[in-house]
Amino acid sequence: MEEFMDEAIKEAKKSIKTGDVPVGAIIVKDGKIIARAHNTKEKKQCAVNHAEVLAIIKASKKIGNFRLDDCDIYITKEPCLMCIGAILSARIKKIYFGAYDKKFGAIEFASNNNFNHTCEHEGGIKKDTCEKLLSNFFKEIRACKSN
Repeated sequence: MEEFMDEAIKEAKKSIKTGDVPVGAIIVKDGKIIARAHNTKEKKQCAVNHAEVLAIIKASKKIGNFRLDDCDIYITKEPCLMCIGAILSARIKKIYFGAYDKKFGAIEFASNNNFNHTCEHEGGIKKDTCEKLLSNFFKEIRACKSN
């Protein structure tokens, strides 16, 4: 589990180079990574270019099906509402994430029985590392704006 989160963290770091919030996502099937992605919202100027959505697109292409029911997703930050919707639509089996997001996190929807699919989830994996990546990114942005 931690080795997959390490890979998601590596992906997240790629976002920083383009000014994107450092979030990375890895999709795993049968113990192997089948897709990896990071935020490219700023780089591509596209609001839906979150790491989770991009990883789902790549995984779906790789296996030739939008249903990823035998897959798990590892994300460095708790998914937002849009990404939870994409994860549920893709029928992903389990969500593992690092940092909690008190403002935009929507993990509670993953197990909402009002939907036709629910998703197991576990948060706080490598939480300190994921939180530090995010907090350092935002500190840098604030420092740049004050200069």
